[in-house]
Amino acid sequence: MFEYQKRKMLNPFIQFGLIILVVLGISILMRLLKQPLIIGYILAGILVGPLFFDFVQGSETLNLFSEMGIAFLLFIVGLHLSPKVIKEVGKISLITGLGQIIFTAFLGYFIGLLLGFSTLTSIYIATALTFSSTIIIMKLLSDKDALEKLYGKISIGFLLVQDFVAIFILVLVSSLAGGTGTGSVLTSTLVKGVILVGVLFLISYYFLPKLGDFLARSQEFLFVFAITWGFGLSVLFLYAGFSIEVGALIAGVLFSISPYGYEVSSKLKPLRDFFMIFFFIILGSQMVFTDVSSMIIPIIIFALLVVFGNPFIVMVLMGIFGYSRKTGFMSGLTVAQIGEFSLIFISLGVKAGHVPQEILSFITLISLLTIFGCTYLIMYSDSLFNKFSNFLKIFERKKIKEKEIPKKKYDYILLGYNRIGFSIVRAFSKVTKNFLVVDYDPQVVKKLKQQNIEVIYGDADDSDFLEDLEIYKATVVVSTIPEIETNELILEVLKRNKSNAVAILTSRQINDAFDLYKQGAAYVILPHFLGGEYTSKLIETAKTDKRKYEREKKKEIEILKKRVRMGHRHPDVEKD
Repeated sequence: MFEYQKRKMLNPFIQFGLIILVVLGISILMRLLKQPLIIGYILAGILVGPLFFDFVQGSETLNLFSEMGIAFLLFIVGLHLSPKVIKEVGKISLITGLGQIIFTAFLGYFIGLLLGFSTLTSIYIATALTFSSTIIIMKLLSDKDALEKLYGKISIGFLLVQDFVAIFILVLVSSLAGGTGTGSVLTSTLVKGVILVGVLFLISYYFLPKLGDFLARSQEFLFVFAITWGFGLSVLFLYAGFSIEVGALIAGVLFSISPYGYEVSSKLKPLRDFFMIFFFIILGSQMVFTDVSSMIIPIIIFALLVVFGNPFIVMVLMGIFGYSRKTGFMSGLTVAQIGEFSLIFISLGVKAGHVPQEILSFITLISLLTIFGCTYLIMYSDSLFNKFSNFLKIFERKKIKEKEIPKKKYDYILLGYNRIGFSIVRAFSKVTKNFLVVDYDPQVVKKLKQQNIEVIYGDADDSDFLEDLEIYKATVVVSTIPEIETNELILEVLKRNKSNAVAILTSRQINDAFDLYKQGAAYVILPHFLGGEYTSKLIETAKTDKRKYEREKKKEIEILKKRVRMGHRHPDVEKD
C-alpha cells in the first residue's frame, strides 16, 4: 500500500505541483523577510531534494526545465552581446578571467597543503575554487539591469573565459579517468566549433537581415522563429561536442545582428524566469551533505578566499589597466562564489578515485556559503561601494580610461541618454548650446560625438564622478536613470554642495517618485504615464480636427525615423 502511494505521489504532474507549492511557500517567506528570491529557490531545492521530501526523485522533466531555463538565460544574454561589445571588452575580460583563475588556483593549492590536505586533493580543491557560476551571476546582473553596463559586459566576458577553461579541464579529467586521448578530443571539438561559428556568422550576417520584413509582419512568428533559432543552435552545438550553454549564448550573439534583439529579449524574459526556477531547485536538490564537522575551519577559510580573494585580484587587474574602482569593485563581486562547474569537477574526481567522497560535501558547503554571500553582495553592491569608496581608491590609477571630466562648465547636464534622453537632448538644443550628456555605454557616446553633441563616458552611480563633474554648478540636471539609489545619490551631491540646480529625475514606481519629491526633486518623470498624458493634451487641443492629428503624425514619424537611426528599439518591459 505504501509503495502504491509513493508511486502515486511521484506522478510527474503531482510531483510538479508539490514542488511549485514548496517554491511558493519559500518565496513568500523570502519576500516577507526581504531576502533575494534566488536564495529561496535554492533552499526550496534542498527541501524537495533527497535530504527532506525527495520530490525530485528520478525527475527527467525538472532537469529538462532546468536546461531550458539555462538556454533561455544565455540566449537573452547573447542578445545583449553584439560583436561590437565583444570587441570592446574582450581584452580585459580575457586578462581578468585568466588572472583570477591563476591567482585562486595557486593560493588555494598552498592553503590546502597548509591545512593538511594531500597534494592531489589540494589541486582538486584549488581548481574547484576558480570556477564561478555564470548562470547565477547572469541572472543577478539581469535582475539589476546591469547587462548593458560596462562592468556587466566585462563580468560576462571573464565568466565565459572561466567556463571555457572549466570545459577544457572537465574534458581533461574525463579523458584521464576513461583512458581516452585528450588531445584528439579537444582538437576535433575546437575545429568543429570554429567551422560552426564561421558558417553561422555568415548565415546570420547575410540571411537574417533579409528576413526582417517577413519576421516583423507577425509577432507570434517572430517569437517562434527566435525560440527555434536559439534551441536549434543549442542542439547543434551539443551535437558537435559543446554544451547547451555555449550554443544558446552564440545563438543570442548571432541573433543580436538582427534589428529585433531587444523585442525578442523582452518577450522571452517571462519564460526565462519561470524555467530558471528549476535550475536553482535542481542545484539545491543536488547539494550533498555528510558529516564535515571536522572541516568547519577549512570550509570557512576557503569560503573567505573565494568571497574576498577572488574580487581582490579582479580589482587589482582592472585597476592596473585603467578602470575605475567602481567598475573594478562591481566586476569583482561577480566572482565571489563557486557554482555548478566546481561541483561537477569534484564529482568527476570522486568517480576517478582521485579524491575522497567527503571532499564533495566539503566543496558543496563552500559553494552554498559563497552563493548566499555573493547574492547579497551583488544585491547591495551600490550601497557597499558608497560606504567603502574612499578605501577602494588604492585600486584606482590616477589616470582612468573611463573618466573624461571636461574643464568646461555646463548649464544643462543630462545623466543617461536613452529613449527618454533622446527627447531631452532635443529640448536642450532648443534652449541652449551649453549642455552635456553623460552615458555609460561607449557605443552611445561614440554616436553622439558623431552628431557633434558634447558627451562623455561616465557612471552616475559614482558620487566622486558627480563631484568631479561639478553637477552642482549646473542650472538644470536631468537624470533618465530609473534606479532610486542613483537618483538619491544625485540629490545628495546637490544638497551637500548647496546647489540650487533644478533636479529632474526618473522613476518606475509611484512610491519612489513621492520619496524623490520629499528629498528635493523639482520634477519626477514616470515613463509609463508619459504617453497617456501627452495623448490627453493632444485630444484636448485637436478635438475632432483631423488636420491637427495629421500634422502631429508627420512630426512623430520624423522623430521615430531619427530614433531608428540612433538604434532605439522597443523598451525592455521586464520591470514594468
